[in-house]
Amino acid sequence: MTPPGLPNAMERPHFIGIGGAGMSGIAKILAQRGARVAGSDAKDSETARALRAHGATVHIGHEAGHLAPDATCVVVSSAIRADNPELARAAELGVPVVHRSDALAAVMEGLRPIAVAGTHGKTTTTSMLAVSLSALGLDPSYAIGGDLDAPGSNAHHGEGDLFVAEADESDRSFHKYAPQVAIILNAELDHHANYASMEEIYESFETFVGKIVPGGTLVVAHEQEGAAEIAARVRGTEGLDVVTYGEEEGADVRITKITPRGLTSEVTVVIDGRMLTFTVSVPGRHYAHNAVAALAAGVALGIPVHNLASALGKYTGVKRRLQLKGEAAGVQVIDSYAHHPTEMTADLEAIRGAAGDSRILVVFQPHLFSRTQELGKEMGQALALADSAVVLDIYPAREDPIPGITSEIIIAAARSAGADVTAEHDKAEVADVIAGMAKPGDLVLTMGAGDVTDLGPAILARLTD
Repeated sequence: MTPPGLPNAMERPHFIGIGGAGMSGIAKILAQRGARVAGSDAKDSETARALRAHGATVHIGHEAGHLAPDATCVVVSSAIRADNPELARAAELGVPVVHRSDALAAVMEGLRPIAVAGTHGKTTTTSMLAVSLSALGLDPSYAIGGDLDAPGSNAHHGEGDLFVAEADESDRSFHKYAPQVAIILNAELDHHANYASMEEIYESFETFVGKIVPGGTLVVAHEQEGAAEIAARVRGTEGLDVVTYGEEEGADVRITKITPRGLTSEVTVVIDGRMLTFTVSVPGRHYAHNAVAALAAGVALGIPVHNLASALGKYTGVKRRLQLKGEAAGVQVIDSYAHHPTEMTADLEAIRGAAGDSRILVVFQPHLFSRTQELGKEMGQALALADSAVVLDIYPAREDPIPGITSEIIIAAARSAGADVTAEHDKAEVADVIAGMAKPGDLVLTMGAGDVTDLGPAILARLTD
């Protein structure tokens, strides 16, 4: 098909925080479509270098002079503070400021979008769809919150008419999209700075569902409490087809069996009255459910189910989602992005199921003071699934500290649950701490949404010494 044209505002965009997962994907797609892309980030990175390879200008640091006077817009995410000097310069020059979600909505115009929403699992499910649709030769465009296999592989401008995107509920930005097919994997209370209650979460997801184009499809988890509540609220909406998936009776796409096979799973489903078995090349029940959600969404788009099931087996994971970083001295080091208690529990259970008798050692870095304040006890309880855990200080990301909120909340809850937990305030010491704990056959998980991922190579290097 002829690729969509560029909206005038997107001809010379400037991205503040261009190296971020969501921002870099949009920047890459626009560069591939011929836009003159520029932007800035706090530090250089492989993602920034990958964007330069696509012709983008990437400045390091935030300075007013980085914004070109002929920029057609400035793209920001909710993480950009109001006192950013480039944002102030945009106001002086009269350059329009566009939120990341509006930029993504603009690049989806003219295509058939599939939007993947939920508190957890968005990146994995979006990746599964992107990989499988690509394997079928459909060449979709996609924007993912993580890299598939190399820096900068989180997005692609395809020649096909499909666009697969994560739909972020954290700041209600997913209200900007008009998908043909939407997936809701789950709905739980998170992002406490923006949502005060589950009722607010439900109302936000209902607004998202209301944006599905007439004649479109909602694919929703059958037995996850929050998702099921949303399905109940929207069922019967004129012009909306609701398809549920899950293991319980009553699911439209029913999972009848999940068989662990080491670091993979074999999944059997009944869909449209036919039984089908396919392989998911990542371990764990929650990843199997993600794959079935992707399967149901693809079928809603008219893709033959057997073809799609076979193509789903091509997916081998995304960076930071139970990604094997390496092995040294008989110890495997795996990286996990899990930072919410539900995600932490799911990943630890998946690894426990694949590890056999191996010990599991976790290095956990809490993400956000607000999340720790609301869910710190549950994080500690999740860590009790590990044999031992090292807990770092809270990674603040966009937040300022909250008095009295520290990692000690998590550590106390973990110890109350019977966990063997050590506090470590100096990240530079973690590699030595783990080297002193680990024995051949152990599995080490670096876990969290912050820079804990950087510790994997350091741990491997220390184990090699």
